[in-house]
Amino acid sequence: MERTIKIFDTTLRDGEQSPGCSMNLKEKIEMAQQLERMNVDIIEAGFAAASPGDLMSIQEISKNIKNCTIASLARSNKDDIDKAWQSLKYAARPRIHVFIATSPIHMQYKLNMAPEQVIKTAEEMVAYAKSKCEDIEFSCEDATRSDIDFMAKVIDTAIKAGATTINIPDTVGYTTPEEYSSLITSIREKCPAIDNVDISVHCHNDLGMAVANSLAAIKAGATQVECTMNGIGERAGNAALEEIVMAVKTRKDYFNAATRVDTTQIMRSSSLLTRITGIKVQPNKAIVGANAFSHESGIHQHGVLKNKETYEIMTPESVGLDKNKLVLGKHSGRHAFNDKLVQLGYNLSKEELDEAFRKFKDLADKKKDVYDKDIEALVSSQRIDVPKTYELSKYVINTGNIITPTATVSIKKDNAVTEEVATGDGPIYASFKAIEKIIGKDFELDDFSINSITEGEDALGDVMVRLNDNGRKFVGRGMSTDIIEASITAYINAINKMIYENQNIIQ
Repeated sequence: MERTIKIFDTTLRDGEQSPGCSMNLKEKIEMAQQLERMNVDIIEAGFAAASPGDLMSIQEISKNIKNCTIASLARSNKDDIDKAWQSLKYAARPRIHVFIATSPIHMQYKLNMAPEQVIKTAEEMVAYAKSKCEDIEFSCEDATRSDIDFMAKVIDTAIKAGATTINIPDTVGYTTPEEYSSLITSIREKCPAIDNVDISVHCHNDLGMAVANSLAAIKAGATQVECTMNGIGERAGNAALEEIVMAVKTRKDYFNAATRVDTTQIMRSSSLLTRITGIKVQPNKAIVGANAFSHESGIHQHGVLKNKETYEIMTPESVGLDKNKLVLGKHSGRHAFNDKLVQLGYNLSKEELDEAFRKFKDLADKKKDVYDKDIEALVSSQRIDVPKTYELSKYVINTGNIITPTATVSIKKDNAVTEEVATGDGPIYASFKAIEKIIGKDFELDDFSINSITEGEDALGDVMVRLNDNGRKFVGRGMSTDIIEASITAYINAINKMIYENQNIIQ
């Protein structure tokens, strides 16, 4: 009988802990809505005790998501559990995720607890969480470096106290597929009660084996996998959701299992996360990389042309990749535009539709061919935007190979327009310096990139800038057929995000 494997997505919690991957509230909600659209089973929305902002963001995500379980992480203490429950009060399907370390090194140096204390604490805190919420997940942190017999006692205790899911994580990416499979099998033998709850696995990629370990655990009887989009996460990252889901789907004959994930939403989810965080996916990344379905070798191309199955074990369409079809133009009306948005999976409010249609018309005047990817980029950037403290009014660039590039930039704030002139090594750098003169502050540019959304000389340029403010990263995006305009817009967007986040911290 085919088993159903639950997908527990922790992009918004563990994934956000990846350096440079922090998201503001609007971005988290947009990402959560896309995960819901992809039909993941559980969304771990955050760690409520980390900060008031994290608690509030979990609450807001809970208000917006109704078709997925929402989980909130908590250490094994009452204050964390209270905050986790408070953060979940609006969730249609809440889950408190309680954890405690079980490895000798963690118990001694991090917890300063004897093994007996760990067992007692696990029992008390799972029971305390159960008094607030029916769905309780319990994790043995650093499970792969724990004593199996001791961990079996902890797990048995947690199940008796009310845990409905038991997580056996490879917290530091230490194990191998064979070892991990053996560990799951041994735990099932030593703790028969675990077969009455979900067995979850959570693997990190420090040795590059997170996905392989997760798949080995599925073969050994795991019923839930914890993972992130694009494999983002602390250090070397987490097991990649898209790789696990497509491995189970493609090799159903081997795993005798399936997930509920709508795989046609994978590329859109991956692209959205990239736009939010500014963290690019390597071209040769499995499933979502730019080269994943490309064939350069003449022998491969010849085979694929005759029969795709010669070198493709899954179709591009199965993960949401379609050819860039011309769908709309400057003469297209609002009704046709809205129909296309619905086809692409967007359900916009009247105000959002008005703004998206205006942007579409502006783009259609500049660009001969408008593709699905162009429309998706416009809508996604609009929906995760922040209040515009500063907004580009106009700019003039003077540049060439025999003159010093000069930028004149006008920026609007509170209906007042300020203009400054600056020079630089290039027109974009000069524009950034003019913006800094207007704002009255120098910013540290941490990263800058330009990519085209589609093909052609009139392609929509997507610019990403990342600003560093005392160690905090702010990603700005700008899109235009003019890369200088896109760059200026991206820089201002990053500054607006910085202001928005700082205001929330003060509040």
